[in-house]
Amino acid sequence: MNRKTLVLPAVVGLLAPVLAACGASGDGGDGKDAVVVGATDQFVASKDNPAPLDPAIGYEAGVWNVLRQTVQTLMHVPRGGGLPVPEAAEGCAFTDTQNESYRCKLRGGLEFADGKPVTADDVKYSMDRVIGIHAANGPVALLDNIDTVETKGEREVVFHLRTPDATFPYKLATPVAGIVPRSAYPAKSARTGFRVDGSGPYTMKAEVRHDKVVKIHFTRNPHYKGDLKVRNDKVELDLFPDAAAMGKAFDSKKIDMMARTMTPAQAQELLEEPESGVKLTEMPGLAIHYLGFDTKDPAVKDKAVRQAMAQVIDRGEIAGKVYGTTAEPLYSLIPSSIAGHTNSFYNKYGEPSTAKAAAILRSAGIRTPVKLTLHYTTDHFGVGTAAEFRALKKQFNDTGLFDVTVEGTPWEKFRPAQVRGDYAVYGMGWFPDFPDPDNFTAPFLDRNNFLNSPYKSALAQKTLIPQSRRETDRSAATKTFQRLQDVVATDVPVLPIWQGKQYVASREGLTGVEWAVNASADLQLWELAQDPR
Repeated sequence: MNRKTLVLPAVVGLLAPVLAACGASGDGGDGKDAVVVGATDQFVASKDNPAPLDPAIGYEAGVWNVLRQTVQTLMHVPRGGGLPVPEAAEGCAFTDTQNESYRCKLRGGLEFADGKPVTADDVKYSMDRVIGIHAANGPVALLDNIDTVETKGEREVVFHLRTPDATFPYKLATPVAGIVPRSAYPAKSARTGFRVDGSGPYTMKAEVRHDKVVKIHFTRNPHYKGDLKVRNDKVELDLFPDAAAMGKAFDSKKIDMMARTMTPAQAQELLEEPESGVKLTEMPGLAIHYLGFDTKDPAVKDKAVRQAMAQVIDRGEIAGKVYGTTAEPLYSLIPSSIAGHTNSFYNKYGEPSTAKAAAILRSAGIRTPVKLTLHYTTDHFGVGTAAEFRALKKQFNDTGLFDVTVEGTPWEKFRPAQVRGDYAVYGMGWFPDFPDPDNFTAPFLDRNNFLNSPYKSALAQKTLIPQSRRETDRSAATKTFQRLQDVVATDVPVLPIWQGKQYVASREGLTGVEWAVNASADLQLWELAQDPR
């Protein structure tokens, strides 16, 4: 969202007793006067992931939504979107014309939640630690371009980059660049459990029941100094096993807001039959869903097979019949709401056509029907996933060119199997780390891509991605991103299906809802407040 896997439950570790404390101040909240937000993220312990809330390890949308409230970053994306602005820093800028040296000066008087000062050395330590641990499937790729981190006194830090990267300010606004105290986080190993220490707007405590986190209490950090305006003293993040349970709690007025993630049916019902005292807010959505391929697997090694699949898939049917108003067809890795988007797949394949797909396979000497298993996760991308894959199966099999079966697996087993290369074809989703076209292309095409895909494009890796990152004016990189999208449409290492919309339901009297979830699906709980009237 792993992050960056479009998430319903984000499976995370749990090695704590009933209440796992995070930060040094605040009692975690007793529910009194707290804003209560519902979510369906699941945080559970696992042998493979004992340190889910460590910024060097966690790469799930749900994990990042916890870290964003508690761990401070040098930069942040402002509430209305746009270019990153200083957060823990008082100012940051490239100091050369090649975008290879980036200097930040910290705000004066920054403190961690325990009152200890935040220094440039803490920033360097935090970045070096992520790079040194280099967690498999973690977020380290976002900092992979850092050559060295240099400090100048107590408040200045300089990042020397290996290659030009105009997107670097965005990367410093993500939790992987969160500033942590060296006293709490080992330099060469992950910090296990559920403690989080930082200098962000809140401290937090996790309430645990039957080895699962059921609620997270966020309390305003009195030592916080940054650019964010915190509009409440306490927020409770109430975690539910599914959207139905969350909806029941909302109907019973036990929570003030339903956030991640309402089902299409819940949103549709509120759209068609508005409820008194309830507000449904539609927000821009940048989430995408797609099929991924292990391009070394004999079943899909020949790109003609992948191209034929792209030729017959009916995105409109899947978006309309399975997801309704919460999704729309996607013909590129880059969503239509992001600058640089082009409908590369539609331009190449047009409307679904069995005849054209048959010609593609025939010219490549592929015998039909092509036998494939489409793998999906049963508990990570929402209740519509199973129906989506049934629809895909029918579409492929109805052509007579494919003999497709589908298989669902819980996320805890699905993700490791996908990374190992056990699946020839699999369904995944993506929430962007930041709203730039680079983050919809490089994570899939560059080295150390988060899918662990064997696919390589020399044109993408050696020419187009570096070229796009040289452009400080991101609009100047539009043609480069169009070429990247055309590469994907031709080689089909991934097959985009749909992009999502976001809906949030809130009770009357809760303000700031329109800012509480941004286009990247990041929770910004500091924006919420109860109307005193």
